[in-house]
Amino acid sequence: MLSKKTKYGIKALTFIARQEKGTMVQIATISESENISHKFLESILLTLRKSGILGAKKGKGGGYYLLKPSHEIKMTDVIRTLEGPIAMVPCVSLNYYEKCDDCPDEDACSVHKLMIQVRDNTLQVLRNNTLADLV
Repeated sequence: MLSKKTKYGIKALTFIARQEKGTMVQIATISESENISHKFLESILLTLRKSGILGAKKGKGGGYYLLKPSHEIKMTDVIRTLEGPIAMVPCVSLNYYEKCDDCPDEDACSVHKLMIQVRDNTLQVLRNNTLADLV
């Protein structure tokens, strides 16, 4: 299940991407438009800034802006930044792999086999969609 943090992050990024190129967007504007708590949104945007998806400028006329064109921002990057692993169980994660304590043989595990399919299909959708596709 997608967390509110990730859902709101995608909504905020989409809002910023809809603006004219080079426009700085203030947190209050996004918060009001997308009905997201200002404090929560501040934390989300900070995470996106630290990951290199957003840039920020302080002071009068400042705000947040995309560091790359929206067609270069893949949903896999956004989801991993805000949510962490895309896989539903750690034993099938490509970037955050962990062996399951209760599973002696991954190759024989029916859950493992199913979750690989879920992971692969989810990755296909997320890799093939950019921020520009959501705008």
